[in-house]
Amino acid sequence: MDTLRPRTAIVTGAARGLGRAIALELARRGAQLALFDLDLDGVTETAQLIRGSGGEAAAFAVDVSDEQSVRDGVAGVAERLGPPLILVNNAGVLRDDLLFKMPVENWDTIMNVHLRGAFLLSREAQQHMVDHGWGRIVNISSTSALGNAGQANYSAAKAGIQGLTKTLALELGRFGITANAVAPGFTVTDMTRSVAERLGIGFDELVAREAAAVPVRRVGTPEDIAHAVAFFADEASGFVSGQVLYVAGGPRG
Repeated sequence: MDTLRPRTAIVTGAARGLGRAIALELARRGAQLALFDLDLDGVTETAQLIRGSGGEAAAFAVDVSDEQSVRDGVAGVAERLGPPLILVNNAGVLRDDLLFKMPVENWDTIMNVHLRGAFLLSREAQQHMVDHGWGRIVNISSTSALGNAGQANYSAAKAGIQGLTKTLALELGRFGITANAVAPGFTVTDMTRSVAERLGIGFDELVAREAAAVPVRRVGTPEDIAHAVAFFADEASGFVSGQVLYVAGGPRG
């Protein structure tokens, strides 16, 4: 399935969870992977998994919310692996709290990592895509973009990512670049395990509760999300742009 060979893809937040699964899937389809994360040990491990399966990958310690770090990271990718023509903005954190208790720094952290990070990476990578007349930007949103109690910051950032995605599609389409978003429902990751801790319940109990509310009667896996991202990254999806795909086991959006 070398449908992405020999293009270079950047995946942010690739140290674990969704980012790692996305990176492994894109590598399986032939892409060269540039793995961004503050956790250098984690992305180095992801890179080793890819290389162990015969792929090519390099790990970069990048703070997606820092303009200079992003510039240096993208420049390093172009130098080591070639121009990044696929970008997956996946990096994310949680700082959940009810509105009346939410410190402003928790609002700012979420906005900086999710929304500012997607903006900075997209702005930097699009230069290479424009030069080559081809590109794919895939942003990770969430069903929380539709609203979720205790996540005013996260919901706002993920809704903002959808607006950013649609605007990128309008601005960059003439250059052969598509921009789309994947919005996962409840998916088993380290991040969602932290939700169970915040709620004071066992993770298995949380999974069972969430699955009961999903039409297909299960929660998502990182691989579910990775397959959706791979579709948007593919050559064959060139007439699909500005879309938000809810990968949530039922109708959303």
